[in-house]
This record gives sequence, structure tokens and C-alpha cells, in this order.
Amino acid sequence: MPVNSPSHLTGYAAAWCIVFVWSFWLIVSRVANQSGLTIYDLAAFRYGLAALIAVPLCLYYKPWRGLRLAQIAVLSFILGPVYILIVFSGFLYAPAAHGGIFMNGVLPLISILFALVLIRVLPSLRQAMGAVLILVSAIALALDASVSSGKDAWIGDLLFLVGALFFSIYMILSERWKLGAMQIIFCGTVVNAAIYLPVWYFWLPSGLSDAPMGPLLLQAIYQGFVPNLIGLLFIAHASQNIGTGNTSFILAAVPGGGAILGALILGETLSLIGILALILLTSGLLLSVRRRRI
Repeated sequence: MPVNSPSHLTGYAAAWCIVFVWSFWLIVSRVANQSGLTIYDLAAFRYGLAALIAVPLCLYYKPWRGLRLAQIAVLSFILGPVYILIVFSGFLYAPAAHGGIFMNGVLPLISILFALVLIRVLPSLRQAMGAVLILVSAIALALDASVSSGKDAWIGDLLFLVGALFFSIYMILSERWKLGAMQIIFCGTVVNAAIYLPVWYFWLPSGLSDAPMGPLLLQAIYQGFVPNLIGLLFIAHASQNIGTGNTSFILAAVPGGGAILGALILGETLSLIGILALILLTSGLLLSVRRRRI
């Protein structure tokens, strides 16, 4: 596929759009604890509200016809409540900034590892150098943020890493299986809504009735519609058109995007170490992003 083909260009555009989407998601998630909502409420928004749009579309397009039962089960699990509750639980232990670092900053490293293990593709020198810069910057950012974090921050970081593994598998499957938009919406939203919402409603703790209207609407709109509809579709489009590797390297820009938005919106500041680490991360990204599809 030519580098300047329309599908290639839209793939890069989709990947950079998701950088902004996820960077802003970090900001929204930082203030989620102030809303009084539980992580189970946030997961209910993610699946339940998105399903309001997804169900009519799926009934019309019938995307399950192109999927085997095993594919539906695997994809639904990878994008399901286990994954999202692990991620939301990470925010209970570690600063939200760690989410960008350990869920997005390490995606290139996971991509290289999967390429080595699954298809025996060795990274180029350029890729390896970029990955090292990204790894060093992620460690520096984590150590810098840990100065003001609790002793249990490592638990959150570990949960974020598990979330990154889940998401890396999703990107690989979306590329290998050539998943269509409606197939992703069906498995990621409709199937999980049918499974999770009854469990949440009858058995899981909720702060929905006590949440202030403003924070409630913010979390409902963003958590409910943006990540599970727009986000997943952009990721699938990018992975299929520019490759999982290129997509994961671009998503490594999320920690920097989250830091910039945090400064602009929340008035947060970065230390000198944090600024230098973000420069390293960006350098690693620019060094590594131009690579062949894996």
C-alpha cells in the first residue's frame, strides 16, 4: 500500500485523533472520583449508553453474520467489563497521569514483543532506539509522579499494564481479523451491555442517585459515548490501514497530550524531570513511528 494512499492517510489521522480522545479521557477520569460515582457506574455508562446507539445499528446491519462464535466470545471478553474495571481500578491507587504512561507509553514495547513472539519479526535499529527512549521516559515520568503518590501506586501501575495488554490484543485482532466497524460495536458494546448491565443493576454498588448533575452528565456523555464508540472505531481503522505497530507508537503520545491538557484545563504543572521525560517520549515516538506494518 502506498504511503500516501487515502486509506494510509486516514489511518494516520484516526490514530492522532485517538491521541486527543484518550488524552482528554485522562482528564475526565481524573475528576471522576469527585463525582461520587463508582467504577461500576462508569463501566455501566461505557456499555449501557453506547448500547442505545449500537443496538438499532446492529439490528439493521446484523454484524454477527460475519463472525464465528469463538471470535465474538474472545473480542467481547477483551473489550469487556474485566478489562475496563481493571483500568478504572488503577485510578483508585495511582495518579491518572500514570494511566497515560503505563497504558499508552508502553504500547510500542508490547507491540515489539508481540511481533517477536507471534510472527518472529525483529525490530529495526530505529525501532529499538525509539522504544528505549519511550521506555526511559515512561520510567522517568512514573518516578517523578510517584514522589507525590501513595505507597500503593505500584498496584495501579500494574493494573494499567494489564489494561495495556488487553488493548494490544484488541489492536492485533482488529488487524488480523479485518474487523468491520459494526462487528466491533456489536462485540464491544452490545454483547457486553447485555451481560454487564443486569449484574451492575442488581448487585454492584452505585453512587448514581447521589452524584451532582454536572459531573454526572460529563461522565455519562464522555465515558458512555466517546471511548466505546468513537475510540474503538478509530483504533480499528488505524490498525487496519497503517498497522498495529505504527498505531501503538502514535498512541505513545497520549501521556504528553494528557500532561498538556492537564496544564491547560486543570492548571497542573510539570517538574523539570517531567518535561524532560516528555521530550524523550516524543523523540522516541518520532524516531519509531515510520516503520513497516507488522
